[in-house]
Amino acid sequence: MEKPIHVFSDLFAQLGLPDDAAGIDAFIKAHSPLPEFVKLTDAPFWTAGQAAFLREQLANDADWAELVDQLNSALRRT
Repeated sequence: MEKPIHVFSDLFAQLGLPDDAAGIDAFIKAHSPLPEFVKLTDAPFWTAGQAAFLREQLANDADWAELVDQLNSALRRT
């Protein structure tokens, strides 16, 4: 199995969000739980650019897709 190219904090940096542990935790706490009926990419807290990036990564099963899935899971927890 190949090692991931990116880590979770890299995704936050790519999205232009604070990427330190405290910033990531604060973001997840502020936006959780994301209702099950709302797609991650349609969440109201994304900018248009952030949402487009997330959609593109998932659609292309890109290097970031696994981390986008991880973010989705983190935001669904109560």
